[in-house]
Amino acid sequence: MSAECPDPGPGEPQSQALRPGGHYGTLVSGQCPPASTPAPWSLPRWRAYVAAAVLCYINLLNYMNWFVIAVFIGCLLLSAPVFGYLGDRHSRKATLSFGILLWSGAGLSSSFISPKYSWLFFLSRGVVGTGTASYSTIAPTVLGDLFVKDQRTRVLAIFYIFIPVGSGLGYVLGSAVAELTGNWRWALRIMPCLEAVALILLILLVPDPPRGAAEKQGEKAVGTLRSSWCEDVRYLGRNWSFVWSTLGVTSMAFVTGALGFWAPKFLFEARVIHGWQVPDFQEPGSSQDSLIFGTLTVVTGIVGVILGAEAARRYKKVNPRAEPLICASSLLATAPCLYLALVLAPTTLLASYVFLALGELLLSCNWAVVADILLSVVVPRCRGTAEALQITVGHILGDAGSPYLTGLISSALRARRLDSYLQRFLSLQQSFLCCAFVIVLGGGCFLLTALHLERDQAQAQAQAQSQQPDTGTLDSKDMESKGLLSGISASTEDP
Repeated sequence: MSAECPDPGPGEPQSQALRPGGHYGTLVSGQCPPASTPAPWSLPRWRAYVAAAVLCYINLLNYMNWFVIAVFIGCLLLSAPVFGYLGDRHSRKATLSFGILLWSGAGLSSSFISPKYSWLFFLSRGVVGTGTASYSTIAPTVLGDLFVKDQRTRVLAIFYIFIPVGSGLGYVLGSAVAELTGNWRWALRIMPCLEAVALILLILLVPDPPRGAAEKQGEKAVGTLRSSWCEDVRYLGRNWSFVWSTLGVTSMAFVTGALGFWAPKFLFEARVIHGWQVPDFQEPGSSQDSLIFGTLTVVTGIVGVILGAEAARRYKKVNPRAEPLICASSLLATAPCLYLALVLAPTTLLASYVFLALGELLLSCNWAVVADILLSVVVPRCRGTAEALQITVGHILGDAGSPYLTGLISSALRARRLDSYLQRFLSLQQSFLCCAFVIVLGGGCFLLTALHLERDQAQAQAQAQSQQPDTGTLDSKDMESKGLLSGISASTEDP
């Protein structure tokens, strides 16, 4: 007759037999695991997909809230490393919940600030940027611990689709609410209602998986010795796949920032050159050009993310370096498209629109793929820090300065020419050519990434296997009955 298993002490996980397929089973009668045997972490597939759907919904709200009124990017840059540090060492679910509360509360409170206190309004929008930094930094690492290989690529593609969609809907919401109510502040009061739903869904449906859980499904999950933040940064600095891919992402951000800021004005001035628009020396540009460019960005963003992720998924079956090679080829193809869009604008505006749309589509092919590269070459224990550093470097050297640099080059060219509308247009056109040069450099960075990818992936996998992942935190939905925290794949029999 078998003896009963003793109740676990405080803080000790109770064990449970793991059924085939990773579902929870019942306690095995008369079988007790060794006291020192750690329990593996497992999650039913449907729960992982539900969690991914919730994270995608929150990502949509994240970018909608961002683009209702633009966030101060400086606050995001300063706070991203902090949230990366917290996300690698503490409960990611709690950190994400705090971030949602922070940006939702700041957004709602800012709608009641009097115009007399404009400085306080801008400060509150900076707090919104701080809150969104938590989500942009941590959410991809949660998905990385829920899915692997092809599933991860597909889920990341869906996740990043909501960046252009959310950005576009943010503009639409702000303008539509202002038109219906006569007060744009109501847009800031509607968003917290949607974000409250998002917070509830996050708490109820999204688990906090152990770091590295997807790679070690069904294996032991116990605490690991933590490294310091400086050690993590040194490790990332020696990870050449991470370094070169981050520089590639920076080139993408540089071009995206310059296009987002100056493309509507460039399109407006091109229509003036063709005689389709009356010149405006005060504020060149129109809502029509912004709408056209915004629509192109949303549509090409959705199609590009899907195409890039699917191409990477299929090409990886025959070439392990598929991801950086796809990124490199898409960027190298973007450069001539962007060049032709610029030089053809004075001659045929239709061709300029076509090449601009094609260039944006090729650029968008990389957003999900570069996230997959990061998750595959960085050990789970410091993926949050890696995401934070990539975001920070990409913004500081990319879209934070590219609009200013493009405008500076345009002003310098104009200063040497006659003051005419044609010369203003040509100055802006030629200043845009630096984007084609930068995007070629980005393609080269991804080619260098391909040289180091397999080695860094093997090292990350070896370190993940040799270092046991953190335990993570499980919510109440993961405990279907008393003592059912996780399953074990094998149990001992009575002598």
